[in-house]
Amino acid sequence: MAEALLADADVIVVGAGLGGGIAARALAEAGLSVLVVEKGDAGLRAEETPLNPDIRDPVARRLRGFWPDPAETEVDGRRARLFLPLGSGVGGSSVFYAATLERPARHDIEEMPGRPHPTGGWPMGWSDLAPWFDEAEHALFVHGEPDPLDDRPEPRLAVPPPPAPDDAAIMRHLTANGMHPYRLHGALAHLPGCAECFGRKCPRPCKMDGRSAGIEPALATGRARILTGAAVTRILMRGRVARGVEIVQDGAARRLFARHVVLAAGALSSPGVLLASADEDWPQGVGNGAGLVGRHLMFHLNEMFALWPGRAAGSGASKAVGFRDLYHAQGHRLGMVQAMGVAAGEGEILHYLRQRAAERGLTGRLPREGLRLPAALAARMLGTARLFVGLLEDLPDRENRVTADPAHPGRIAFTYRTAPEADLRRRLFRRLIRQAFRGRRILFLSDRAEPNLGHACGTLRMGRDAGAGVTDAFGRVHGTANLWVADASVFPTSMGVNPGLTIAALALRQADRIERELRWG
Repeated sequence: MAEALLADADVIVVGAGLGGGIAARALAEAGLSVLVVEKGDAGLRAEETPLNPDIRDPVARRLRGFWPDPAETEVDGRRARLFLPLGSGVGGSSVFYAATLERPARHDIEEMPGRPHPTGGWPMGWSDLAPWFDEAEHALFVHGEPDPLDDRPEPRLAVPPPPAPDDAAIMRHLTANGMHPYRLHGALAHLPGCAECFGRKCPRPCKMDGRSAGIEPALATGRARILTGAAVTRILMRGRVARGVEIVQDGAARRLFARHVVLAAGALSSPGVLLASADEDWPQGVGNGAGLVGRHLMFHLNEMFALWPGRAAGSGASKAVGFRDLYHAQGHRLGMVQAMGVAAGEGEILHYLRQRAAERGLTGRLPREGLRLPAALAARMLGTARLFVGLLEDLPDRENRVTADPAHPGRIAFTYRTAPEADLRRRLFRRLIRQAFRGRRILFLSDRAEPNLGHACGTLRMGRDAGAGVTDAFGRVHGTANLWVADASVFPTSMGVNPGLTIAALALRQADRIERELRWG
């Protein structure tokens, strides 16, 4: 009986992260039966586990909700085998994320006078997305202040608590320098006694993520189910129709069937599923007739810097300050600047240095004590500094891509090159950031482009037709009737803000479309 019930779901959702979780909730609340299939484990709600790249054992990583396997990467010609900052389990990576959920700018979506778009615009207008940003802010309990530079209404944005003294001091300083700072848009419920839980799982439903705002409400409807520890190996296709998925669970292969399939495995994994689903109707992989599956990989390029906020500030880490004065500056697409919610302590610096060393293939050549001494010296030098980041928009390049290895199905592998034009924009961005904080000491933490490996996007990009993209404006794979993608892989551009709110908005819009098609045809 259970087998038949699971196989008869209206919709199978592959992946329990932010996109998959929000889509599953919306579909279940619309009255549809939903089966979520997740590679990772369910975990325990009582866990309070920090994301830790130093844990290398696959079993230990899986038990903690980390992506279990190292990725094969090539960044700017440097090959490395490293663990990416990704989650694997209920909630996916979002259970560890910083809960910053910002709307993109209108010029991210549409071609606007004086603000050329790198792709000519997404295959929809701003008005097509605006209502879904409202719904996503409501579902994720997003709070913050409106951006002073933007007059677009945000009716579902909740009022934030009063700013901490250090945040207020930083904002006063930025305002005096001609900037327009505001309280960042975050997805925290602010329950009594709630501590900040950035970079870690939280045992309380304080942080709104793919688990607390998606999977758990979906299961509460009684119309959604979840299979954990189930890796999807392929989409089962019959011509244009997705019939279901093939999974491996506890070493056994199994097939599950549904009327629609939503792929939300993430921008680094979803392309591999489509490529592995090749058959006689799709010899190059599903949706890959134009050879675009896995291509146009983008990240944000992080410009991380330490800021000494001055004597008026307190001692806590700032997570509430952001500004967009540099989002589009001097004719260039740059990005927003925001606090990271991290004080520059020895542990945080050591974590950062180890991650950079792994990305550059230096881990095996470090001395016995590794990077502890440099981290301790840096912590003494930085003192009470706060960490900020400028999110530099990454532009699409067809040659940056996720690759598939038939010998290791499911393994993440990608090749990425920083474009020369990105280095020119980086230098401009840094100069403008220094000007924005003039009068305060800041220190950039890297002298080279640092791709944010947690912000991968673009590998199954939207396009108006199959020659321009893998999916249409609703995330439906071109040439299919009922196969959809609900993660950041559909982004045509990376934009200048964190991807989370856009993932959720697109998932809600897609779920509405699926529900309408199932009910009305």
